[in-house]
Amino acid sequence: MTYYGGKELAASFRQVRKNTLTIAQEIPEDKYSFRPAPNTRSVGELLTHIAVSYAFQYQIQAVERRSSLVGFDFPSLMKTITAEEKTPRSKEQILELLRANGEKWAGFLDGVKEELLAEPVGMPPGAVPATKSRFEMLLSVKEHEMHHRGQLMMIERMLGLVPHLTREMQARMAPVAAGKN
Repeated sequence: MTYYGGKELAASFRQVRKNTLTIAQEIPEDKYSFRPAPNTRSVGELLTHIAVSYAFQYQIQAVERRSSLVGFDFPSLMKTITAEEKTPRSKEQILELLRANGEKWAGFLDGVKEELLAEPVGMPPGAVPATKSRFEMLLSVKEHEMHHRGQLMMIERMLGLVPHLTREMQARMAPVAAGKN
């Protein structure tokens, strides 16, 4: 018996995506071309990367349900994902991509059975570890998004915005700071 199954994975991912969408909504569209440093993704490209990168795990877990990554065509998938990132989109189109793809992934997670989570998946030759559980691989989509969301929160600061999660925490702490427990 696990304590964190498909429904919990889906709920947790939906919460992470909700916060990503809030950030995406709060950054003005004229800042979607902002790059924090040379040779980095713009805000729009980073948000699109977040929106489309689930496709790797979706292909492996939902479409093919592979037991091994040996023979998986990584270069082709990466080419497709990179092209998607570079496709010009408006802010609203990026928001819709985040919503639609996020719900597609969460919907898949919602239906994942406990038995599937424990299944091992073989990694390509030379990878360490040699196998991973499907649970770890499914969770990696949320971990990846949180990594990039941290970048987006730093970008918000660079743009003079206070991230919504910071504002919410400050509001919760204000009564404590004022001595009103």
